[in-house]
Amino acid sequence: QEHHGGLKGLTMAWIGDGNNVLQSFMESAAKLGIHLRIATPRGFEPDFRITKISEQNAKEYGTKLLLTTDPLEAADSANVLVTDTWISMGQEEEKKERLQAFQGYQITMQTAKSAASNWTFLHCLPRKPEEVDDEVFYSPRSLVFQEAENRKWTI
Repeated sequence: QEHHGGLKGLTMAWIGDGNNVLQSFMESAAKLGIHLRIATPRGFEPDFRITKISEQNAKEYGTKLLLTTDPLEAADSANVLVTDTWISMGQEEEKKERLQAFQGYQITMQTAKSAASNWTFLHCLPRKPEEVDDEVFYSPRSLVFQEAENRKWTI
Protein backbone atom coordinates (compact mmCIF):
# COMPACT_ATOMS: atom_id res chain seq x y z
CA GLN A 1 0.00 0.00 0.00
CA GLU A 2 2.82 2.36 0.93
CA HIS A 3 4.68 1.71 -2.32
CA HIS A 4 1.80 1.33 -4.80
CA GLY A 5 -0.41 4.07 -3.32
CA GLY A 6 -3.24 1.70 -2.43
CA LEU A 7 -4.27 -1.92 -2.52
CA LYS A 8 -7.54 -1.96 -4.45
CA GLY A 9 -7.01 -3.36 -7.92
CA LEU A 10 -3.49 -4.68 -7.33
CA THR A 11 -2.63 -8.17 -8.45
CA MET A 12 -0.49 -10.25 -6.12
CA ALA A 13 1.24 -13.42 -7.28
CA TRP A 14 2.21 -15.93 -4.60
CA ILE A 15 4.75 -18.43 -5.89
CA GLY A 16 5.70 -21.16 -3.45
CA ASP A 17 4.29 -23.18 -0.57
CA GLY A 18 0.61 -23.18 0.39
CA ASN A 19 1.60 -22.30 3.95
CA ASN A 20 0.09 -20.18 6.74
CA VAL A 21 1.38 -16.91 5.26
CA LEU A 22 -0.34 -17.60 1.94
CA GLN A 23 -3.50 -18.65 3.74
CA SER A 24 -3.55 -15.33 5.63
CA PHE A 25 -3.26 -13.51 2.29
CA MET A 26 -6.04 -15.67 0.88
CA GLU A 27 -8.43 -14.79 3.68
CA SER A 28 -7.79 -11.04 3.40
CA ALA A 29 -6.87 -10.24 -0.23
CA ALA A 30 -10.38 -9.99 -1.68
CA LYS A 31 -11.58 -7.88 1.25
CA LEU A 32 -8.80 -5.42 0.42
CA GLY A 33 -9.59 -5.43 -3.31
CA ILE A 34 -6.50 -7.47 -4.26
CA HIS A 35 -6.57 -10.02 -7.08
CA LEU A 36 -4.61 -13.12 -6.05
CA ARG A 37 -2.74 -15.49 -8.36
CA ILE A 38 -1.25 -18.53 -6.61
CA ALA A 39 1.26 -21.07 -7.92
CA THR A 40 2.09 -24.08 -5.76
CA PRO A 41 3.45 -27.49 -6.69
CA ARG A 42 0.97 -30.36 -6.61
CA GLY A 43 0.68 -31.64 -3.07
CA PHE A 44 1.64 -28.27 -1.54
CA GLU A 45 -1.61 -26.38 -2.15
CA PRO A 46 -3.24 -24.25 0.56
CA ASP A 47 -5.83 -25.80 2.86
CA PHE A 48 -8.99 -26.66 0.90
CA ARG A 49 -11.23 -24.92 3.47
CA ILE A 50 -9.26 -21.68 3.07
CA THR A 51 -9.47 -22.00 -0.71
CA LYS A 52 -13.27 -22.30 -0.51
CA ILE A 53 -13.48 -19.20 1.72
CA SER A 54 -11.20 -17.32 -0.69
CA GLU A 55 -13.35 -18.27 -3.66
CA GLN A 56 -16.45 -17.00 -1.86
CA ASN A 57 -14.66 -13.78 -0.88
CA ALA A 58 -13.50 -13.20 -4.47
CA LYS A 59 -17.10 -13.50 -5.70
CA GLU A 60 -18.42 -11.24 -2.94
CA TYR A 61 -15.78 -8.51 -3.37
CA GLY A 62 -15.39 -8.73 -7.16
CA THR A 63 -11.77 -9.83 -7.26
CA LYS A 64 -10.08 -12.63 -9.17
CA LEU A 65 -8.51 -15.74 -7.66
CA LEU A 66 -6.31 -18.11 -9.65
CA LEU A 67 -4.75 -21.34 -8.40
CA THR A 68 -2.22 -23.00 -10.68
CA THR A 69 0.95 -25.07 -10.63
CA ASP A 70 2.65 -22.74 -13.15
CA PRO A 71 4.74 -19.92 -11.60
CA LEU A 72 4.81 -17.95 -14.88
CA GLU A 73 1.03 -18.11 -15.17
CA ALA A 74 0.72 -16.79 -11.61
CA ALA A 75 3.22 -13.99 -12.29
CA ASP A 76 1.38 -12.83 -15.42
CA SER A 77 0.44 -9.14 -14.99
CA ALA A 78 1.15 -9.20 -11.25
CA ASN A 79 2.06 -5.98 -9.47
CA VAL A 80 3.54 -7.84 -6.51
CA LEU A 81 5.52 -11.10 -6.56
CA VAL A 82 5.65 -12.85 -3.19
CA THR A 83 7.22 -15.98 -1.80
CA ASP A 84 8.15 -17.35 1.60
CA THR A 85 10.15 -20.23 2.99
CA TRP A 86 9.59 -23.57 1.36
CA ILE A 87 10.64 -25.40 4.51
CA SER A 88 8.89 -24.17 7.63
CA MET A 89 9.77 -25.05 11.20
CA GLY A 90 8.98 -28.70 11.82
CA GLN A 91 9.41 -29.60 8.15
CA GLU A 92 13.20 -30.01 8.20
CA GLU A 93 12.94 -33.77 7.59
CA GLU A 94 11.06 -33.02 4.35
CA LYS A 95 13.79 -30.71 3.00
CA LYS A 96 15.04 -32.98 0.19
CA GLU A 97 11.51 -33.79 -1.00
CA ARG A 98 10.42 -30.16 -0.81
CA LEU A 99 13.43 -28.79 -2.69
CA GLN A 100 12.77 -31.29 -5.44
CA ALA A 101 9.04 -30.45 -5.59
CA PHE A 102 9.76 -26.70 -5.77
CA GLN A 103 12.20 -26.91 -8.70
CA GLY A 104 11.20 -24.11 -11.11
CA TYR A 105 9.50 -22.00 -8.43
CA GLN A 106 12.46 -19.71 -7.66
CA ILE A 107 11.51 -16.10 -8.40
CA THR A 108 13.94 -14.64 -10.93
CA MET A 109 13.98 -11.79 -13.43
CA GLN A 110 12.69 -14.36 -15.93
CA THR A 111 9.64 -14.88 -13.68
CA ALA A 112 9.15 -11.12 -13.54
CA LYS A 113 9.16 -10.71 -17.35
CA SER A 114 5.45 -11.52 -17.48
CA ALA A 115 4.62 -9.38 -14.44
CA ALA A 116 3.23 -5.84 -14.65
CA SER A 117 5.74 -3.12 -15.53
CA ASN A 118 5.56 -1.77 -11.96
CA TRP A 119 6.16 -5.12 -10.24
CA THR A 120 7.68 -5.32 -6.78
CA PHE A 121 8.90 -8.22 -4.66
CA LEU A 122 8.07 -9.22 -1.07
CA HIS A 123 9.40 -11.95 1.24
CA CYS A 124 8.86 -12.02 5.01
CA LEU A 125 12.43 -13.26 5.67
CA PRO A 126 14.67 -15.06 6.34
CA ARG A 127 15.16 -15.79 2.67
CA LYS A 128 16.88 -18.78 1.11
CA PRO A 129 18.53 -18.41 -2.33
CA GLU A 130 16.45 -21.25 -3.79
CA GLU A 131 13.27 -19.20 -3.14
CA VAL A 132 14.40 -16.01 -4.90
CA ASP A 133 17.66 -15.26 -6.65
CA ASP A 134 20.03 -12.43 -5.66
CA GLU A 135 19.17 -10.34 -8.71
CA VAL A 136 15.52 -9.99 -7.64
CA PHE A 137 16.15 -10.00 -3.88
CA TYR A 138 18.66 -7.12 -4.01
CA SER A 139 17.04 -5.22 -6.87
CA PRO A 140 15.38 -1.80 -6.49
CA ARG A 141 12.07 -3.66 -6.99
CA SER A 142 12.55 -5.60 -3.78
CA LEU A 143 10.67 -4.18 -0.81
CA VAL A 144 11.75 -6.86 1.66
CA PHE A 145 13.62 -4.52 3.99
CA GLN A 146 10.80 -1.95 4.05
CA GLU A 147 8.43 -4.87 4.70
CA ALA A 148 10.60 -6.00 7.62
CA GLU A 149 10.73 -2.48 9.04
CA ASN A 150 6.95 -2.12 8.82
CA ARG A 151 6.52 -5.47 10.56
CA LYS A 152 8.81 -4.27 13.35
CA TRP A 153 6.34 -1.49 14.24
CA THR A 154 3.44 -3.94 14.51
CA ILE A 155 5.38 -6.21 16.84
